[in-house]
Amino acid sequence: MLGRVISARRRYLALPLVAVLFAAVSCSSSEDVAAPSPEGEAARHCRALHKELPRTVNGLERRTAEPVSDFTAIWGDPAVKLRCGVPKPGVLMYGSEHYNPNPDAAEVNGVRWLFEKQDDGYRFTTVLRKVYVEVTVPGKYAPEVDVLIDLAGAVKKTVPQGV
Repeated sequence: MLGRVISARRRYLALPLVAVLFAAVSCSSSEDVAAPSPEGEAARHCRALHKELPRTVNGLERRTAEPVSDFTAIWGDPAVKLRCGVPKPGVLMYGSEHYNPNPDAAEVNGVRWLFEKQDDGYRFTTVLRKVYVEVTVPGKYAPEVDVLIDLAGAVKKTVPQGV
């Protein structure tokens, strides 16, 4: 009888510990990122970019994005998020309510990026490339543009210039 009481106590003590460990692992290992759905040549460029992306950006380790996709990547927590094959940014579309004839853009290591201030950080999107690559950087990593230094080489190598 005493053996049953001890094993029952162990089981009840172990369950909360297992739940806490599972929650910690699942929260820290992945993050939801809406995956774009490029096709044809754009998808090929995005898959090539995915293979060339660095393990770290600005000192942040790469993690797993959910759903797993060749068109997304994340680093750090909170996550720096990359999405390849996104639609043309609204700020560049003539006739849209957000159209800006002179959008803010800068070149970082040979890649030109449009930058848009967000509530917490910046969204950067490549311009003058065959595929739009979007990188969202939380304000925690200010200056947010530093992340682009580590991504420029992979973008230049895999996403050709052009419109």
